[in-house]
Amino acid sequence: MGARRPSADAARVPLRTVAAQWGRIGCTGFGGPPAHIALLRSLCVERRRWLGARDFEDAIAACNLLPGPASTQLSIFCAWRVAGMSGAIVGGLAFILPGLVLILGLAALFLAAAPPTWVLGAGVGAGAAVPAVAVFTGMQLVGPSIARATARGRWMLYALVGAAAAATVGPWLVIVLLACGLAEVALIAFGRADRLGAQVWPMLATTATAATSGLVAIVWVAFKVGALSYGGGFVIVPLMQRDAVHHYHWMTNTQFLAAVALGQVTPGPVVHTVAAVGYGAAGLGGGLLAALVAFAPSFTFVLLGARHFDRLRHDARARAFLDGAGPAAIGAIVGVAIPLTLSFDEAWPFAVLLAAAVALSLRRPVVLTIVGAGVVGAVAVSLLGASVPR
Repeated sequence: MGARRPSADAARVPLRTVAAQWGRIGCTGFGGPPAHIALLRSLCVERRRWLGARDFEDAIAACNLLPGPASTQLSIFCAWRVAGMSGAIVGGLAFILPGLVLILGLAALFLAAAPPTWVLGAGVGAGAAVPAVAVFTGMQLVGPSIARATARGRWMLYALVGAAAAATVGPWLVIVLLACGLAEVALIAFGRADRLGAQVWPMLATTATAATSGLVAIVWVAFKVGALSYGGGFVIVPLMQRDAVHHYHWMTNTQFLAAVALGQVTPGPVVHTVAAVGYGAAGLGGGLLAALVAFAPSFTFVLLGARHFDRLRHDARARAFLDGAGPAAIGAIVGVAIPLTLSFDEAWPFAVLLAAAVALSLRRPVVLTIVGAGVVGAVAVSLLGASVPR
């Protein structure tokens, strides 16, 4: 049986209520997907009792099977359940827009042609903390994921492949994630999982290259982020870095790290980072276009497929795909720290990175750690005369 349609009672939840409640989460949802899930559960399950606990857990599982930002899809799905298709659109936009407005404003400040010295330093300092945050985020996901694994040996293999891909192949990481997922599907389909051992499967060949310039390039980069990435968060970083920095030259490595940091310290989905990249490419119009393209698949998946979510969750092939792509995505989140760290071309960001790693190991919040690193960078550049990396 598919996921239940919104009930008559649920459909009577006014759109203004959806806009207010999902907008509140969009304004206060600092901390990435775990914070968003907690806030949505508190609203829909505990306080308003619009959804049952089992329904909510099933929704999380189904959204994790979809490419793109899972917490965004969960927010859209929950709004669909309480207020129908109109509610899904209103709730999704209310969740996304506060952080989008904020990150575009910050991008205008940090990516200006001649920003103040302290802004440059803050961007470098915050960006220096990003590799530590990537490792911390990935390691938090390891325990729950490996506990659900049907074969830990293959889980480790997929994770190592994902980490290596994130460190080396950059924008083609999505091919590797898809390959890991499809490999697991094939193993289940052909019934050879128990005999695999530690064999490594051939990688999929790379696909045709995208358009090379202009708005089409922004659309292509944003589409990869929104429709082809599994795991969300830091998985999108290598998908964007080589395109934004090395291929299209929209921004420098330092500016890109600052953009990733902005995605971490603003509320709402981390995928907002793509809006900062779009701003670097073509100003405000580029940022809005990138956001539109990146989030459009999430609305499409939910609006067209929400009634089938329960069936998707219990589909053996879908679960097998996630068993392969999921560990690879976790490995990629950790592995992306390598190219990000190697992009430093001054000594002092390494010290900031080490301090951020210590802070995170002591359980300091991610947002406060990045903001603190930004303050250190601002002081180092504006008061101590430290050099700004290119």
